[in-house]
Amino acid sequence: MSRPIADPTSVRQPRWWAPAALVLLVSAAVAATVEVGRRLTADGVVLHLLGGFVLRGTPDVVVSSRVLWPALLGLGGVLWGPTLARALPWRVLLAGSAPASAGWAVTLALASGRHRLTEPLSSVYEYPHDVGRVGALGPFLSTFNDFVPADSADAWTTHVSGHPPAALLAFVALDRIGLHGLGWAAALCVAGGALAAPAVLVTVRALADEGTARVAAPFVVLAPTALWIATSADALFAGVTTAGIALLASAAARAGGPGADRRAVAGGALLGLALHLSFGITSLGLLALAVVLAQRRRLGNPGVLRVLVLAAAGLVVVALPFALGGYSWFEGLSVTADRVRSGPSYADRPFAYFAVANVAAAAVAAGPAAIGGLAGLRRIRLSLLPVVVLGALLVSDLTGLVRGETERIWLPFTVWLPAAAVFLPERQRRFWLLASVVTAVVVEVTIRTEW
Repeated sequence: MSRPIADPTSVRQPRWWAPAALVLLVSAAVAATVEVGRRLTADGVVLHLLGGFVLRGTPDVVVSSRVLWPALLGLGGVLWGPTLARALPWRVLLAGSAPASAGWAVTLALASGRHRLTEPLSSVYEYPHDVGRVGALGPFLSTFNDFVPADSADAWTTHVSGHPPAALLAFVALDRIGLHGLGWAAALCVAGGALAAPAVLVTVRALADEGTARVAAPFVVLAPTALWIATSADALFAGVTTAGIALLASAAARAGGPGADRRAVAGGALLGLALHLSFGITSLGLLALAVVLAQRRRLGNPGVLRVLVLAAAGLVVVALPFALGGYSWFEGLSVTADRVRSGPSYADRPFAYFAVANVAAAAVAAGPAAIGGLAGLRRIRLSLLPVVVLGALLVSDLTGLVRGETERIWLPFTVWLPAAAVFLPERQRRFWLLASVVTAVVVEVTIRTEW
């Protein structure tokens, strides 16, 4: 193993009480939101959260011997994760963060039974339900928007109609290469979500340095976001989006050359794919711009422009086949928004309540270490990461199109937030890592989440 790298965040630590104070404040806000949701429900308002008030799921405590596995794995991560993150060679750490993240997500899901890995995708509202409807790609793309409205002759199922066609095509591709069934579909989602971990670490390294990324690693891997990585398709969307942004950050951090150019094009291509997987990640374009503009002093305006132009070229390369096939992204966004607004679950959900409840759900998914780390932000380049992600999240929130289920829908946003834990006081980090692990296990045990 290589020599441990010094912790660059150990200088200018925040006040010891600041993280706890912020976590307590946010916890109180979440509790207050739950109470408001309870009163709304008592007054006859249907929140469509399966009996929940912030997270979508039925409150129901289920404790069995299976809970020991995530408890032991999480405890092991708390005890030895930071040490391994400091000591492992960088490439080994990056390569290992993905399977570690997948293992944490899968172990949490298995605490409620083996069926929990595939059950979330078995609903008639999910993507695998419509896989058999897809024939030749040309007619599929050119007519996709025709079947988005709920009153169309043969409307797509709920989740398919709420996204661009690449979301369904991901599952169609699995089926056509012979990987049939929900098991493979779940594996695709988990693998995509797990790839977010190394992508976040690459981005942290590009904005700060390797030592800081090593500090972030255990928090990124063991975040409560894992609860929705196994299993929801949004985990796949998160993996593609974070990988694209990581490549842009890496391209901007390099001193130019063919390697940087290839990263910029590849990053743009992945972001082009992400835009055709989910409309909801559009506001994360702010982060894609930020990780490039953060290097402006070193690159200069011509260097920044070069990265952005190459990224745009990569995006166009991916978007062009969809357009040539007859799919209009902007028309798709419009008809999808119309379908969302016309649905009863949208009309029933009060905007004012969900504008707050959405953020509360995201706070639970990100975990206490992420929230506590925000208390230590200071005027350095890495602070852009959580600040811009939160800004992008709020833009999504204020559109009013997202009302509930944001613990899943906002995975492409929340997977970034645990990196803020690098701003925690050095002596408190293991405690906050434990707090995140406990949060994930408690949610798994006490709430029967849909995903």
